Amino acid sequence: MTATLMESGRVVERGDVARPSFAAVLRGEWLKLRTVRSTWWTLLATFVLGAGLTILMCWGNADWLASADADESPGSFITWGMMVAQITAVVLGALVVTTEYGTGMIRTTFAAVPARGRVLAAKAVLVTVVFFVVGTGTALVGYAGGNYFLDREGIGMALEGDVLRSMYGSGLYLAGIGIFTLAVGFLLRHTAGTISVVLALMLILGNMVNLVPGAVGEWLTKLMPGNAGSAVSTPVAFNPNLLDPWPGFGVFLVEIAVLLAAAYVVVRRRDA
Repeated sequence: MTATLMESGRVVERGDVARPSFAAVLRGEWLKLRTVRSTWWTLLATFVLGAGLTILMCWGNADWLASADADESPGSFITWGMMVAQITAVVLGALVVTTEYGTGMIRTTFAAVPARGRVLAAKAVLVTVVFFVVGTGTALVGYAGGNYFLDREGIGMALEGDVLRSMYGSGLYLAGIGIFTLAVGFLLRHTAGTISVVLALMLILGNMVNLVPGAVGEWLTKLMPGNAGSAVSTPVAFNPNLLDPWPGFGVFLVEIAVLLAAAYVVVRRRDA
């Protein structure tokens, strides 16, 4: 058994200190996550924005979608609110990490769990599970409420095929955003900086890179994290030039893995 300590500014390994099991680390991180009020407020915001805005948009556009003048599919609205709810995934993904760095509690965490990689892994597992469950549940509630108004106009969508995929795809995408932000949080260790960087990558740069001319611009647009990952959460393609849902989500997972690997290296080598 080993422990990570600092000696003369250098990280060294000690073999005389017991390390807690991963299950114990997971329990500790879950305790921290569920006892912080910001967690519950953020998850509530996820539900209100994701389900509430979807229902509102379907209610407001059902008449138009059923008319001959409509140039969009009802599927464009059935998970509409989840596009906004991704902001809450960024916020919580950042707070899970950066709050401890801001208060200095991360030193206590690493003192209790010298194997720092286990802390990173435990936080990533919790963020994945929480956002997959909350994201999928929110998408289903939004679908049920929004589809009620679509059904009244005779354009309701059955919960099957691409619509069903977009339900659990919404959970997968929110979980991916949470882990992506968590990794950036370990790299930057600053709440505002982490949120700003991830939102810029997801919402701003993803739309700006298509200004790059030629094939380079086309591929940059396809590979940007928000563009690659979001298709799995929608039943219809908003942009036919982007990757298909599952190939795009596969690219997003690779990007997440690269960031997590970088975060792991930095966490092990850099002083808290």
